[in-house]
Amino acid sequence: MLSRLMSSSIRSLDRECNCTVRLLDDSEYTCTIQRDAKGQYLFDLICHHLNLLEKDYFGIRYVDPDKQRHWLEFTKSIAKQMKSQPPFTMCLRVKFYPPDPAALKEEITRYLVFLQVKRDLYHGRLLCKTSDAALLAAYILQAEIGDYDPGKHPEGYSSKFQFFPKHSEKLERRIAEIHKTELIGQSPETSELNFLQKAQMLETYGVDPHPCKDVSGNPAFLAFTPFGFTVLQGNRRVHFLKWEEVTKLKFEAKTFHIYANQKEDKKIILTYFAPTPEACKHLWKCGVENQAFYKLEKSSQVRTVSSSNLFFKGSRFRYSGKVAKEVMEQSAKIKRDPPEIHRAGMVPSRSCPSITHGPRLTSVPRTRRRAVHISIMEGLESLRDSAHSTPVRSVSHGDSFMPSRGQMVDGSEASTSAVISDEAYSPSDSVLPTPVAEHGMEPLARHLNGAPCSIDEEKDSEAGTSKEGQAAEFGPGRRALRMVRSRPSPPSDVEELNKFILSVLRLFLVTIGLLFALLLLLIMLTESDLDIAFLRDIRKTPEFQQFHFEYFCPLRRWFACKLRWMGGFIVSK
Repeated sequence: MLSRLMSSSIRSLDRECNCTVRLLDDSEYTCTIQRDAKGQYLFDLICHHLNLLEKDYFGIRYVDPDKQRHWLEFTKSIAKQMKSQPPFTMCLRVKFYPPDPAALKEEITRYLVFLQVKRDLYHGRLLCKTSDAALLAAYILQAEIGDYDPGKHPEGYSSKFQFFPKHSEKLERRIAEIHKTELIGQSPETSELNFLQKAQMLETYGVDPHPCKDVSGNPAFLAFTPFGFTVLQGNRRVHFLKWEEVTKLKFEAKTFHIYANQKEDKKIILTYFAPTPEACKHLWKCGVENQAFYKLEKSSQVRTVSSSNLFFKGSRFRYSGKVAKEVMEQSAKIKRDPPEIHRAGMVPSRSCPSITHGPRLTSVPRTRRRAVHISIMEGLESLRDSAHSTPVRSVSHGDSFMPSRGQMVDGSEASTSAVISDEAYSPSDSVLPTPVAEHGMEPLARHLNGAPCSIDEEKDSEAGTSKEGQAAEFGPGRRALRMVRSRPSPPSDVEELNKFILSVLRLFLVTIGLLFALLLLLIMLTESDLDIAFLRDIRKTPEFQQFHFEYFCPLRRWFACKLRWMGGFIVSK
């Protein structure tokens, strides 16, 4: 009896596994789920824990054993998607950025989106001019510490916070000036809303760039925003396609294609090359989901999408959630007392840590900066908020701010607005950016090579690794660096011809097979005893009579003879 109880309890344990989900405020939610539990079950548990109703903007990210990040699919088993042994570690993140954060119904939703955009600002994905950066940081300061108090906030208090990957003294003074004079009396909710409204006006709001290369081998970053598809290259945006203009997204191996119809029936096809086939598939799935969410009117309009023009080839994927319009309509129906929000306040955050001790990084000799920076950040994991993140950055001059790793300028402002900082950064040198001396107008390739650093900023966090993970955290980043240095040549004409011939052969074979299967089905129906009108008409035709007596009956007798012979042979053995 005891042994049976023990064996049943062991089997029960084998069917369960532990999951840890890191939330946007860097707290952790741990639960036990069945091995066959689907993603929707875990997501509902987290939303219930957060008291979150407007949950369709959010998703769960995880990293597979090959360090490739994915969004958890809610319709599939968690264990099968993870491809690793439990316990599982994942992260809750904003998956679809609200086009208008002010239109969100509940404050808890706005607060979580605020935490995500603040994280984007810190990791260099939300890029802006110096004046905008100072205002955004002042809003964060007001939301976290409240009104300026001379007794609590001594001179230089703004330098204790890490809003961006790097700060200049001039920027810190401007942040403190705005916080002291312009934001007095603003509640945390108001400051967070003002922060989101300001961030929403920036070009890179909602951007999660994927590193790729164009057909010439030049590095580029592809991203999907609430408003369309964008391509960042060098220090500017080279393409922007509204979701209404994008007609098809497809990929094959490492090659990603975007088809679009612009005004005056102008059709364009953009082609880019991802680092790996897995990264390309992830890029394609992100594009399909974003296009469905922001473009469609109803979720009933969602269709299964194929990655190839041929139905029997490539991957197939279907977005399974609601679309933006349905989410807004459902949010308008929410009627409940606003849930209580527990803000982090002054608590240090892995994504935006409060530095309360140690000298300013700019005052430390270059040979010691990395060690000092790591000691300051000891115990803080380098959360990687994007497996394919961070646009490229341009050189430092003028009066606009570049949050470390990537600053791109709109094409309309490219001639007047560049990026400045007191120091240039080489983000690939350390886990978090390490200041180095500025050397004027460096070659653009240097900045491009440094850009992929923040691409991996949360992979180790999502994978549940610590220092060992940090040692490997630049694996994909270094792959991107190798991509920049060794420019792969685009496919040759011979390779394209071979692919075309192979596709034609596959189509021919599949067509022949289908025709053969249909012929067999028709013969079986006509030779059966089914009394259907059209079958009776077929049986009465002279052609069928000739086929039946001259071909089918002899073939049937031959098969019957062979089967009897085989049966007798087997029995005699």
